[in-house]
Amino acid sequence: MSTSDYPNPGQSPGLDPVRLNPSLGGVGLSPQGLAPALGPGLPDEALLTRLANELFSAVPGSPPGFGGVPVLSAPVTAPPQVPVPDVPLAAPPSQGSLPNAALGPLSIPLPYEAELDALLGGLFRGGSSASAAHDMELRPDIPLSTPPSAGTAGHSSPVPLPYDAELKALLGGLGGETRVADPTNGAGSSFYFLKDIGSVPGGIGVPGQTGPGLHSEFASAHPPFDVNAIRRDFPILSEHVNGRPLVWLDNAATTQKPQAVIDRLSHFYSHENSNIHRAAHELAARSTDAYEGARQKVARFINAPSTEEIVFTRGTTESINLVAATFGLQHVGEGDEIVITHLEHHANIVPWQQLALAKGAKLRVAPVDDRGVVLLEEYGKLLNGRTKLVSFTQVSNALGTVTPAQQMVEMAKRVGARVLVDGAQSVSHMKVDVQSLGADFFVFSGHKLFAPTGIGVLWGKKDLLDSLPPYQTGGNMIQDVTLERSIFHAAPNRFEAGTGNIADAVGLGAAIDYVERIGLENISRYEHGLIVYATKLLSEIPGLTIVGTAPEKAGVISLVLKGVKSEEVGARLNKYGIAVRSGHHCAQPILRRFGHEATVRPSFAFYNTCGEIDLLASALRDIQRQAGHSHL
Repeated sequence: MSTSDYPNPGQSPGLDPVRLNPSLGGVGLSPQGLAPALGPGLPDEALLTRLANELFSAVPGSPPGFGGVPVLSAPVTAPPQVPVPDVPLAAPPSQGSLPNAALGPLSIPLPYEAELDALLGGLFRGGSSASAAHDMELRPDIPLSTPPSAGTAGHSSPVPLPYDAELKALLGGLGGETRVADPTNGAGSSFYFLKDIGSVPGGIGVPGQTGPGLHSEFASAHPPFDVNAIRRDFPILSEHVNGRPLVWLDNAATTQKPQAVIDRLSHFYSHENSNIHRAAHELAARSTDAYEGARQKVARFINAPSTEEIVFTRGTTESINLVAATFGLQHVGEGDEIVITHLEHHANIVPWQQLALAKGAKLRVAPVDDRGVVLLEEYGKLLNGRTKLVSFTQVSNALGTVTPAQQMVEMAKRVGARVLVDGAQSVSHMKVDVQSLGADFFVFSGHKLFAPTGIGVLWGKKDLLDSLPPYQTGGNMIQDVTLERSIFHAAPNRFEAGTGNIADAVGLGAAIDYVERIGLENISRYEHGLIVYATKLLSEIPGLTIVGTAPEKAGVISLVLKGVKSEEVGARLNKYGIAVRSGHHCAQPILRRFGHEATVRPSFAFYNTCGEIDLLASALRDIQRQAGHSHL
């Protein structure tokens, strides 16, 4: 064999030329210093070790053990010989094509990326073979009665990979789930908040694909959506429950946290921890900068006109209670009316009930139809000159219904009412613009937005906030105190008495940074595809009823399984490693409207996949069969 047998000798400085050689059934090696292959069809272990170490040492934020510490330590056993076509090496690697490229281009190219890609069959790019390998790894050992049939949209039957065991040993499960072809089959979305984004026929979530119809400004603003890269950013998704990979479908209760948020919290406590605002020392300055920087990020995220309109609270519940205890105390009196909808979470019912009882006011409720859609005509009939406040959810936590929030705000404003919009379930699924929305208050919780628990936001119009009395009193919210009187700060400090949740506010800022890098438009489109796919698949299960079938939904499917209690379904899904919420979801009135005391609620985020939905459907069929209620 001569050097002429190798294409483009020397094109990768520092690496001996390598090619796929059919005469060896696998990887051929140059005579320029590299050892021969270990056996038919298997690349040289030292070469793979070297290439892998070079790759991982260049990845920013690599975990300990990468970069100088060998990735491979145990010998690799030769698999059966598999014919491999004679394919020359690709061109030298380009910037920004490592697995997490969806979150932004790298500033440096990866060494030997093209060589690794050629050796490993495109695994780093999330190809279909990698998907098949992961599908086999994802599914639990519990027999599933009716696995998805071949030909399901976006799926193919799993087939073994050449060198599958060796690749898994080398990559440690980096392949990831890639079955994310467009579940809508090109139908697009009916979401009103997606109308200006454009459709992506056949291309939802396909790594490296932007798709026809995608607006150029969107395509340039964010990299292509790659669910594999995103999943690797969430360390808890590699957990196992009952010996099976965790499938987290309880996102409406709380979302998981990306490594960027975890690292930011660690950095705060390691380098910045101090109380804020009042001290002159360095750590107080760092802590104050981080805390107020998070306030700026929140203001930008919801397009608030000023950071002075952003009040940090413990969450949506405290934010609503703050408004009830301040605005309600000042402006709601005997005979006045407060309007909510039948869709509300208890946190948007009970504070108004208590206010109405205390002030002699009346709580009125806008009904929904049999799909879970607010009846706007009936809602309009409730609005009148006595209406002092309207408070409603933008997305139902129990049904997933997306309310026509902007229209409802406009209708309330016509009668002079103030409006609060509950965004706890919306901010992680769609872009929120409080100026366009037109409400007076907007509230949400950080833990629904991939941020820590115990941190939330109240946005309110500045002049309105400044006119309200304090919610709590004490340190931090005062300008001056004597034994005879106190002078309070303006908003937001007026409503942040005592030492706040500084670190978790900083964590919320980091979560917003993370979400903005992916792009909420991108997230909305991908998640809408998941909802469409899940709705179709689950609807095909005999004996399963979906509760709430509004044409515009986000993030949530609520269901009941005939003959099996919802709490039992949730507990049995846990045996498959599937986490869902079962119960009344702190929304008893709306479930009772549909004749149920409890439902099973799988809820989705942008790190979920069609493969996980397949597993959910198969597990539900098994539960149905085991309970003796299968109609198959």
